[in-house]
Amino acid sequence: MAFSISEKEDTIIALATPQGVGAIAVIRLSGKDAIKLTNEVFKGKDLEKQDSHTIHYGTIKDEDRIIDEVLVSLFVAPKSFTKENVVEISTHGSSYIINQVIKLFIRKGARPAKPGEFTQRAFLNGQFDLAQAEAVADLIHSDSEASHQAALHQMRGGFSGEIKALRDQLIHFASMIELELDFVEEDVEFASRDDLRVLVEKLMRVVENLISSFDLGNVIKNGVPTVIAGKPNAGKSTLLNALLNEEKAIVTDIAGTTRDFIEDEINIGGVIFRFIDTAGLRETTDTIEAMGVSRTQEKMKSASLILYLFDLTDTDMVEINRDVNKLENLGVPFVKVANKVDKGEPLFMEKLMAKYPETIFISAGQKENLDELRDKILELVNLDKFKTGNTVVTNIRHYDSLVKTRESLLDVLGGLDQEITNDFLAMDIRRSLHFLGEITGEITTDDLLANIFSKFCIGK
Repeated sequence: MAFSISEKEDTIIALATPQGVGAIAVIRLSGKDAIKLTNEVFKGKDLEKQDSHTIHYGTIKDEDRIIDEVLVSLFVAPKSFTKENVVEISTHGSSYIINQVIKLFIRKGARPAKPGEFTQRAFLNGQFDLAQAEAVADLIHSDSEASHQAALHQMRGGFSGEIKALRDQLIHFASMIELELDFVEEDVEFASRDDLRVLVEKLMRVVENLISSFDLGNVIKNGVPTVIAGKPNAGKSTLLNALLNEEKAIVTDIAGTTRDFIEDEINIGGVIFRFIDTAGLRETTDTIEAMGVSRTQEKMKSASLILYLFDLTDTDMVEINRDVNKLENLGVPFVKVANKVDKGEPLFMEKLMAKYPETIFISAGQKENLDELRDKILELVNLDKFKTGNTVVTNIRHYDSLVKTRESLLDVLGGLDQEITNDFLAMDIRRSLHFLGEITGEITTDDLLANIFSKFCIGK
């Protein structure tokens, strides 16, 4: 979605509120002529004589025909989201009114905005960097407290400020080293190699911390894939229903009822968990059920968390030990959940508790101890780092650029150790600067911008 120079000068228009009938709708315009065009169809005060950040009541008229009574909000450049003249027209939420107003402005010279074009203009006009622009989309799509906080933190600067400051220092060293190339015969040193090493090592620590935060960031943004596993009739579907507070899964006494995956999302402590109720883990001669069991094992390998559920009335220690060993070999965090605590044999439960004290005892059918299970699940996600206000990387593009930055910085350190020539050292530094610049947008291409902003909704 690359824009030509003429397109960037256009006044654009789009519906900024969701499609459909509602009490009100907001139609947004941005561009040099946004206020002028609005003034031509608005009957009320002369908008071109009004101050920024003011709201005005009047009507929108198509010649002599009144389309609607409206409120017009003015944001005069550069005091707006896009740093251009911006007008937001609040109309009644009729789809007919919305279409009539937008068609009127298009006839007057505005053009329909492309996906993300308002935010792209804000980026191009220096309102914020590219990482902050991407956080706008994340904020709109945030569906939990954790994802909202992560997006808001990034939109307000996140790690951008620190990266920019370190990148500026690295640019200075690159310039000094390249300057030395012009004085090679004089054998002068404008850039201290010791100071450069200190800076690169500091930058490496920042980059390493950001890279290591991505696993947590991905969980915050996309949810925690959590598999409920156990043998048939352990109560997996009952537990899923209890956690969801609805009858999502079929519950019967017939073993092997769940042949495929039943999946839904649950918000626990501000984090989204994607719970997956799977086919039971057991040997079976039923071809279809066997396929379900095989796919369950694959799901478990790719999960971030496993709830290993077993029936206290129908499981012995040999089975539990065998299953626990298998789960430990998977290397995926798991919670041992003993179901039907209301029917379990006390001596067996004491024995189980002695060997596996971290076991959570519940009754899925009676919804007993589910809060304890939720607390344990949340504990294993380990949000402590996030809750202390540390920056968390949630964007795969940022992660990829950070990994490439780390590789380039390692080359710089290696070059310093080997005392390579200035031209090669400068080349490694420039490569590091390139990947850092990709994150914040100092280095970008039309294709990259098109890919990022095309994922935004129209009107933002």
